[in-house]
Amino acid sequence: MNDPIKKPSRRNARAAKRALRAAPLAEEDKAVRPGMTSGRYKPLTDSDMDKINEAVMTALSTIGLAQAIPSCVEAVTKAGGTYKDGRLLFPRSLVEDVLGYCAKELVLYGQDPKHDIEVSGSRVYFGTAGAAVHIVDIEGREYRDSTLNDLYDMARLVDKMDNIHYFQRCLVARDVVEPVDLDFNTCYAAVSGTTKHVGSSWVEPEHVTKSLEMLHMIAGSEKKWRERPFVSMSNCFVVPPLRFAEDSCHCMETAVRGGMPVLLLAAGQAGATSPAALAGAVVQEVAEVLAGLVYVNLLVPGHPAIFGTWPFVSDLRTGSMSGGSGEQAVLMAACGQMGRYYGLPTGVAAGMADAKLPDAQSGYEKAYTNTLAAHSGANLIYESAGMHASLLGVCYESMVIDNDMLGAINRTVRGIEVNDETLSLDAMRDVCIDGPNHFLGHGQTLSLMQKEYIYPNIGDRTSPKEWAEQGKPVLIEQARNKVDEVLGSHYPTHIPAEVDAAIRAKFNVELPLEAMNRTEEVS
Repeated sequence: MNDPIKKPSRRNARAAKRALRAAPLAEEDKAVRPGMTSGRYKPLTDSDMDKINEAVMTALSTIGLAQAIPSCVEAVTKAGGTYKDGRLLFPRSLVEDVLGYCAKELVLYGQDPKHDIEVSGSRVYFGTAGAAVHIVDIEGREYRDSTLNDLYDMARLVDKMDNIHYFQRCLVARDVVEPVDLDFNTCYAAVSGTTKHVGSSWVEPEHVTKSLEMLHMIAGSEKKWRERPFVSMSNCFVVPPLRFAEDSCHCMETAVRGGMPVLLLAAGQAGATSPAALAGAVVQEVAEVLAGLVYVNLLVPGHPAIFGTWPFVSDLRTGSMSGGSGEQAVLMAACGQMGRYYGLPTGVAAGMADAKLPDAQSGYEKAYTNTLAAHSGANLIYESAGMHASLLGVCYESMVIDNDMLGAINRTVRGIEVNDETLSLDAMRDVCIDGPNHFLGHGQTLSLMQKEYIYPNIGDRTSPKEWAEQGKPVLIEQARNKVDEVLGSHYPTHIPAEVDAAIRAKFNVELPLEAMNRTEEVS
């Protein structure tokens, strides 16, 4: 018989738990980590997906897309498409041919390899995105214009958030006037603020070329950039319904030829620029993105491209967007499923709360939209943190609060591992037969504290008594303190000072060195 387990004192048990929690864990031993496998939530049946696919192929071959630029028309018609009455038609055989050889997995590289994202199967990652024109000021309960400094600070903040895995620009720097300067400085501020993968966007192909020159300098050469492109393009290449966006198509061609991964983004609004029927909204966005996928692969076969079906929802009483609705949640989950149906690297959007502040409404809207998207099999969940007012505002404190939320959601994605060890019969014998009749100090409990469980960074789990003794902390105040801590101390220096100086000498960088805590002179 095993020796009886001595009942540990509560003080010793707590000390042991604190020591275990403080000890660093290997990445594979963490309760959650980037790229957990999802796909358990399926709002569409197999038959539903087959029907959607049939409708998509019919739409592409009989309705097609308007406003294709000449280079797109030439590429598609040479491959078997038809250009008739101003519309470019994509035969089923062409679409299926491209689906047979396009990239089915890819890597979104970080400037630091530890942040590389392997986009394959149903691995899921959470990130930011959006084009907010306001910062949510929680102290004044008001919205102010967003700035370039805010973008850099948001990148620095995300750089320290473990459960936000990549940084796509989440705001528009409204203090930068000229479009060329806005595009360049948006990319510059983002790549300067984080070593995670960055997503950005551009409005003219010349702006893309200028940013690529900068990215070559940061990478060390064009060759090194092409080996590890750490920035992707978010490209709205269509203007729903079923029309190409000409300037965006030119930008996309420049990015593809420059070795930059592209997020093929179609964002119709149900009831306005896509059908009000949710199934029809899915059909239209899938058709638009597959047209873009064909286009990209005819330019450069196998180029890294993300299936970015983003059907948005209107509140049909007013026509305004409703990013936090239940319809939005199920639409994006359906699109995640369709991505798995085609076996494509897939990105959807969730977490776009209608709430104006980080309050109870924000919490429930973000929780269910992110949860359904994360469980759908989509690889990349954009706009998952920080966003308010259906993408019009972004909030520093929400980035921190949502980081906690995303960790918990990722734990639900992981699910429950069932094996001989986790069935726990040996542990039950130890505890129940001549044992203490509780599992608090058992070896299995101590070994799984960090591996099986995730804990909030700022969320409160204390008792009411402990909460009162700590001064009755409020979540938003805790988040504010975390923002101040990060932004007061974390100034990334992964871009060497001499490289930054060379970039500033060649381009119009509008982010002051002082804002980067970088005032050194480089000769």
